[in-house]
Amino acid sequence: MSNFSEEFESDVLFEDELKEPRKFRVILHNDDYTSMEFVVAVLMKVFRKTEEQATEIMLKVHNEGYGVCGVYTAEVAETRVEIVHQLAKQAGYPLKCTIEEV
Repeated sequence: MSNFSEEFESDVLFEDELKEPRKFRVILHNDDYTSMEFVVAVLMKVFRKTEEQATEIMLKVHNEGYGVCGVYTAEVAETRVEIVHQLAKQAGYPLKCTIEEV
């Protein structure tokens, strides 16, 4: 009878072999058309920010040209970017939202 640990050793991932998933920043970019109120609403709805947090990020976008909405795994980041673009398109705004690897 074979030893359990020998039989399954090649299939087991050891702790030092586990990797954290890559993380991505979701970034909103300033434009001359999207209203500040819309940006705050998007930050609250899509990124679950409080009104205070959303206002702070919106002001950063407005004053510095961009603001980080959050850091997520690739799939979550891509989904949130798509939602932002859909909401902006529906509202008639050209709001740009991108991701970059951390």
